[in-house]
Amino acid sequence: MSRFFHILPHVLFSFITLAGAAWSATALWLNTDGAMRTFALALLVALTLGALRVQFHKRRLGWALLAITALAVLGWYQTITPRADRHWAPDVAHGVTARVSGDQVTLSNLRDFEWQDRTTATQAWVSQTYDLTQLDSVDMFTSVWGNPDIAHLLVSFGFADGEQVAFSVEIRREADEVFSELGGFFRQFELVLIGAKERDIVKLRADHRGEDVRMFPVDLSPEHRRQMFMSYVALAQDLEAEPQFYNTISANCTTVVYGLARNLQSDLPIDSSLILSGRLPQYLENLGVLGGEGSLQDRYDAALLPAGAEALHPGLSYSQAIRAGR
Repeated sequence: MSRFFHILPHVLFSFITLAGAAWSATALWLNTDGAMRTFALALLVALTLGALRVQFHKRRLGWALLAITALAVLGWYQTITPRADRHWAPDVAHGVTARVSGDQVTLSNLRDFEWQDRTTATQAWVSQTYDLTQLDSVDMFTSVWGNPDIAHLLVSFGFADGEQVAFSVEIRREADEVFSELGGFFRQFELVLIGAKERDIVKLRADHRGEDVRMFPVDLSPEHRRQMFMSYVALAQDLEAEPQFYNTISANCTTVVYGLARNLQSDLPIDSSLILSGRLPQYLENLGVLGGEGSLQDRYDAALLPAGAEALHPGLSYSQAIRAGR
């Protein structure tokens, strides 16, 4: 037993050191390159091995070396700050901005691309003014491309004149970047709020990317619809004033919207659906705000958008076509 208690501190030290080294190596790999990456990783290996070796002979010195290494890594990590001036990928080149004058909200940098395929589009960024007294619907879109438990979330607001504007919280990739869930944990991507026409952002996913896109009406009172819309406006203004990082768990398309929704109901329950976003319809059903008729499964089945909706309903706009017969 005495031998166990003699070894235990060394085991704990080794575990903490190796776990910290793994986290640090990942952060360095993702946020440095070239000679700096090589030097930083070599220094980390040397300090880690040094701490492990020293601790077996001089325990306090080992802990001191580990603490110094940890403080150095964390100090460097805090220098990684979000920016708004990078060379962005075209589809996230602009985040939506908002100006409010009474009941009138003017949204600028609204994306209105005409996509030819999943990567090629005729680009257009437009401005439009919306009258909040005419706001009369909210729809949630979930877009699944693989695992049905994981979905991208969009929220679309409809107005009495037939106009729709959709909001999507996304990673802001640089022109040469590819999304990585791992990178999303380590400050590799900024956060962007895209405001877009449904004929751009929904059609891209349903028609060109071949994703399973579902549209669910959300039953909110006029007051709550307005508050939800203004929550997105506030987020747009916050991101315009100060960029933020995307995070795979804590600041993604679902958790950010959850934070906005708490403005409507401060005691919203935390649920696994905030991570397993494909289950959001069940979450809304439990809250009593999922619209439609029939069982949850009936509404889930009916929510699937067809590819080529405009061809199925000639003469209708895209937003009208995906709602025809619903």
